[in-house]
Order: sequence, then C-alpha cells, then structure tokens
Amino acid sequence: MSAAATQQRKRRASVFKALGHPARLCIVEELRGGERCVCELVEVSAGGWSTVSRHLSVLKAAGIVEDEKRGLQVYYRLALPCVGTFLDCLADGAAAAKSGAALCGCER
Repeated sequence: MSAAATQQRKRRASVFKALGHPARLCIVEELRGGERCVCELVEVSAGGWSTVSRHLSVLKAAGIVEDEKRGLQVYYRLALPCVGTFLDCLADGAAAAKSGAALCGCER
C-alpha cells in the first residue's frame, strides 16, 4: 500500500471518528440548514459553550466544518456537504432494512 493511500485512509477514518458522537452529529445536522453562529449551536445542543466548542474543534480538525469570524461571533458551515448525503443514505438504509427493501437509494 502506498503512503498516499495510507494517508487518505487516515483522513477518511478521522471523518468517521469525528462523526462518532451524537452531539457532533447533532451539530452537523443543524449545519445542513446553512451556517450557524456558535451561540445558535449551543442553543440546539445538549452541552454548554465549552462542550460545543470542543465538538466543533474535532469536526474542524477532521475537515467536516469550517469557520469564519465576524466581529465577536464565529460562524460555522459544512466544509463537506457530502456528509449530509451520507447521513441521508444511512437513514434510508435503516428504513429500508426494516421493510426488506434495498438498503439505499444511492446510484450504484
């Protein structure tokens, strides 16, 4: 296996690891609707400011979100919009598995 392939797998694994927490998934789902200020993310999350900031740092380090500071506020948006498509696919796959249909509507 080449060094480039190993690095790519590590980057992909970091995305899955970052999405592996319910609070971070909540943040990603909220950002699917467009960019949000940190204060808005704190309101929809079960955690406080420090917890949300820590989760946002993990998501940013994985390249899932990006931020922009405007005055005293920091706004976050999805840097990987395909994450939303992936979450849709997971939801569709779970529903299909219950009904016995094909697992996902993705083009193959």
